[in-house]
Amino acid sequence: MKKIDAFAHILTPNYYQRMLEIAPNIPKQYSFIKIPTLVDLNKRLELWPDQNVKQVLSFANINAEDYVDGEQAVKLCEDANSELAKVVADHPDKFVAGVGMLAMNNIAGSCGLLAKIAQNENLVGAQIFTRHLGKSIADPNFEPVLAKAAELNLPLWLHPVFDKRKPDNNLVFSWEYELSQAMLQLVQANIFEKYPNLKIIVHHAGAMAPFFAGRIDHILNEKQANDFKKFYVDTAILGNTSALKLAISYYGIDHILFGTDAPFGVMPAGATKEVVNAIAGLNLNDDLNKIYQVNYQKLVK
Repeated sequence: MKKIDAFAHILTPNYYQRMLEIAPNIPKQYSFIKIPTLVDLNKRLELWPDQNVKQVLSFANINAEDYVDGEQAVKLCEDANSELAKVVADHPDKFVAGVGMLAMNNIAGSCGLLAKIAQNENLVGAQIFTRHLGKSIADPNFEPVLAKAAELNLPLWLHPVFDKRKPDNNLVFSWEYELSQAMLQLVQANIFEKYPNLKIIVHHAGAMAPFFAGRIDHILNEKQANDFKKFYVDTAILGNTSALKLAISYYGIDHILFGTDAPFGVMPAGATKEVVNAIAGLNLNDDLNKIYQVNYQKLVK
């Protein structure tokens, strides 16, 4: 069965080199840079995990906004998005589309980037993070970007970053906490009430929300609890059929997208095999293609 991996990552060569010129210490700060299939496109194509899979590419979280001023960040993002679109166009047998980068230290510029993304046939949305510049994605300063995405009918891919105020960040649990907190903050900001057309895809199967559904339903008011289920989520939790079953039970089959987090998780090219095996254990039959293709296609139109 053909599969669309809706949440895979890359650092395109030109963008990565530009960022190295600005911040040469990036490889020392981020251990994931050492993954060859993230930064070397030829190596990625050589070690392709599954010939039945095409990937939707978003940038690994080396964000221009964290290193340069707003004007320069927008220019870096614009060039990176064009480079990403070309990677997709040059390899249609491997990549379905790209997810653009924004510069949240320039809100007007990011709204302009969204407009350009909407005009590019090889880009389908933009990536946002749980925190930008030390602030929650639900901070009112960022709302114009969410509003613009809703206006343009562009989905947003929500990826976690560490809260730098915390001394004990780790990859096992911290990112799932950050995703859950960001979802709660967006819901409490009434973002889906203000922008009913807004579509947000949350990494890692919706993080903690499915497991704590009872707490969500009893602690939040009914409207907010219902809004929690308006997120879309992927299957990138390194396997675990039981957890995927819980996510489907909570969000509904129509809100689940196949995603692997490639090339992260399992070396050298990601956890595609582990995620596919976990999905096979669900015994979904007729609903299987919804996860693998249909839900993504409906979401991005």
